[in-house]
Parts: sequence; structure tokens; C-alpha cells
Amino acid sequence: MMSPKGVTGLKALLHVAAVLPLLWLPWAFEVGRFSADPIPELLQFLGDWALRLLLLTLCISPLAKKLKSGALIKVRRLLGLWCFAYASLHLLVWLLLDLQLAWGQIGEEIVKRGFITLGMVSWLVLLLLAVTSTRGWQRRLGSRWQRLHNWVYLPALLIPIHFWWGVKSGWIEPAIYLALSLSLLWWRRDKLSRWWRTRLKAKRVG
Repeated sequence: MMSPKGVTGLKALLHVAAVLPLLWLPWAFEVGRFSADPIPELLQFLGDWALRLLLLTLCISPLAKKLKSGALIKVRRLLGLWCFAYASLHLLVWLLLDLQLAWGQIGEEIVKRGFITLGMVSWLVLLLLAVTSTRGWQRRLGSRWQRLHNWVYLPALLIPIHFWWGVKSGWIEPAIYLALSLSLLWWRRDKLSRWWRTRLKAKRVG
């Protein structure tokens, strides 16, 4: 069983680990680790970290159950917020540096390019979950809060597909991420099945 002090220490360690890739970026640019056209590489770098943190967030529940440590759940929100931060930076680089806030082109890209559509849907879900992740929202929503936060499984599926669909060459890395995501979703198959049946029942009643 993890003590409160242990949870605090783990949170501090995770904060440091999550911020290190951002601190690495200025040095990487300074020493020429990026090419003459760094925007695609920067997009992938930030997107990779968003996906890694999302998958790590989904690992917390199985790990807490395996270790019989409910206190471990307390780090899940931290990881989810860092995932959202990296996903938002990924989006901002695309909006500001890649398309330079050309809103007509941005709208066209979202509508016409499927992998960008998946990315935007995923970011909107992550935004909703980040905004409602506080204890205040948990109290306001009551039992609906958990149902809302089950939507995390949608970006967990869509983001690896967004990655696979968007790369111009090399499929091994996105395939690994997709396999990991599907494994984590498979572990939750009973929960997902119950959630889906509840939604179908609610639609019929409505």
C-alpha cells in the first residue's frame, strides 16, 4: 500500500519527468537536433508525448489493481492533464507555425483530411475531460462524472489511428502504439461493454 508521502513523491517525480521533454527542446534546437524544416518533427515530438502520457494514464487503473494500491489512482489526473498539455502544444504548433492561423485553410484541412478530423475530435474530448477533472466538477456531476470520463477511451483509440494515418513513411511505431492502446481497451472490455449497453438502453428509453 502506498503511503500519502509516497503518493506526493510519485507526483513530484511524474511532474519532473513530464516537463523534461519540454526543457530538452531549446537545447535540441540549439545543437541542431532538428532539420531545416523542424515543424513536422516538432509536431511528431509533441504528439508522441501526448500519446505516451495518455497510454500511461490508462495504465494506472490496471497497475493499481495489480498492486492492490488504490492510492495510485491519485496520480491519474496529473498524467491526464499533462497529456492534454502536450496535445494542446501539438495543436498550437499546427495552428500557429504550420498553417499560420489561416482559418479558411484550417477549416478545410479539418473537414477534408480524415486523420486531422480524428485529431481534432480527440483534442475536444481531452479538453472536456481536462475542464471537468476537478473535484468541484466531480461533485456537480455526481454519478454522471464517471460516465463522462469514460470518453477517454475514444481518444485512446483515435489518436493512434490519427498517428498511423498521418505518417508519410514508417508504420512500425504507430502500430506499436495502436497495439498498446487496443490491449489497454481489451483489459477494460467488460466495463466498455456495460457502458455501451447502458447508452443503447438510454437511447431506446429516450
